[in-house]
Amino acid sequence: MSDYGHPLTFGSFLTPGNADPAGPVGLAMLSEQVGLDLVTFQDHPYQPAFLDTWTLLSFVAARTERVRLAANVTNLPLRPPAVLARSVASLDLLSAGRIELGLGAGAFWDAIEAMGGRRLTPGQGVRALEEAIEIIRQIWDADARGGVRVDGEFHRAVGAKRGPAPAHDVGIWLGAYKPRMLALTGRRADGWLPSLAYLQPGDLAKGNTIIDDAATEAGRSPGDVRRLLNVNGRFAATGRGPLDGPAEQWAEELADLALTDGVSTFILGTDDPDDLRRFAAEVAPATRELVAAERASGRGGGTPAPADSPPGETTPTTATRTARPARPRAVLGSSAFAVVPTPDDGVRRSDVRVWDESARPTGPAPDPTRTYTAHEQAGAQHLIDVHDGLRSELAQIQDLIEQVAAGLVDVGTARSHINTMTMRQNKWTLGTYCESYCRVVTTHHTLEDRALFPHLRRTDPRLTPVIDRLEAEHHAIHDVLEGVDRALVAFVATPDGMAELRAAVDLLSDTLLSHLAYEERELVEPIARLGAH
Repeated sequence: MSDYGHPLTFGSFLTPGNADPAGPVGLAMLSEQVGLDLVTFQDHPYQPAFLDTWTLLSFVAARTERVRLAANVTNLPLRPPAVLARSVASLDLLSAGRIELGLGAGAFWDAIEAMGGRRLTPGQGVRALEEAIEIIRQIWDADARGGVRVDGEFHRAVGAKRGPAPAHDVGIWLGAYKPRMLALTGRRADGWLPSLAYLQPGDLAKGNTIIDDAATEAGRSPGDVRRLLNVNGRFAATGRGPLDGPAEQWAEELADLALTDGVSTFILGTDDPDDLRRFAAEVAPATRELVAAERASGRGGGTPAPADSPPGETTPTTATRTARPARPRAVLGSSAFAVVPTPDDGVRRSDVRVWDESARPTGPAPDPTRTYTAHEQAGAQHLIDVHDGLRSELAQIQDLIEQVAAGLVDVGTARSHINTMTMRQNKWTLGTYCESYCRVVTTHHTLEDRALFPHLRRTDPRLTPVIDRLEAEHHAIHDVLEGVDRALVAFVATPDGMAELRAAVDLLSDTLLSHLAYEERELVEPIARLGAH
């Protein structure tokens, strides 16, 4: 087993098609809106049906704020390394440290030759890639004395000026499959980025062994190399095969890849917006939860790295308006209650008050002597994870409104996106939690949708006033969402429609964030204590 303890991250692998140039840009923006960590694009400069990947990355960097960006992977034979180094560093500076560098030795050699590139054998490709990495790292080492000097067989630099240095320590991730490339990854790279579709059973374990041995021989730690993986699959109601089934099956399989093969970044290859939403809202949090529970139990085989500072990464200096500080997750063991509800920061954007917050009832105080199992605490933590998905959807709505205001998205498209969101459905709170809780936290629970509140009422009647209030607030939030939809419609015909629209979204932000904080404050401990058996 190889669990290197890296925090899990999730991303998208998008097609840079040029038939609809706005399409890949919109999918990249959606990836950020739904909460993914990374957006990547294929790089095939010889493909006339594709946008140029580095031009596209620059455009997307200007349209996003938080998500990291990379080519998956850069076609080195058609990207001179010294120029590529300056391109990466420049875009990293412009994007406040959000660029990573995926690199490949090359493929499709007929097409590369047709574009003026040099055909290389596999062995030559590995040597050329190692020379390129040396040039790139020297260019980025702006404080070193003297010029860049690499007298390589395939790439040379004879005194090139150093710099600029990127804004953060850019990770170099190699698309590697064969032993020589894997050994190079261990010696010189920051990440291994293969595609699952090109691997045979056991290839991840074999690759890890080669990378680990090469890293150790080079005086590095195997944990210095992040393991990333491009994945493809299909969401379905029932399982039919690997990554072909419901979201909980995906989560279990990705968690196994993390704990057994050390994969810590999963990048979904799809151009389907619904798949991106589901991957971010259901698969990612459930996978993180499963891995966290195994690591906390001591069965994961690795020591987790700090959750806010993956190796080779820094915290972005820009963030979406709804971003919140990292919150400690539950310590999933038999211990005192350690799940941390999301606090209400007290910020209110609207002058309208849908309800009197001071009139909210409170439930019974927890027993300070009681301890909670890992299973119980995981159930409580899952309510927060589901709520985080709703908070992410709020960020999506705010971003959609900004796109409408800027003329980038029409009102019909914005309404369509909002109507597909979880929070827009009639059962957006309880139904979502119960369904996700029953499917993801444990297969032993047989609780069906909409059964949690009755269960809590029946098991602890002292919670009845709290649950009654929460249900009333659910209806109120539904009305607020209707107000957002009406404001979107009015925006088309009203000169000052944007002011009304912003006011409606401000009211939604106030009510939703306040409600979620209240629900977590009152229910996380009862969910752990009473369960859903």
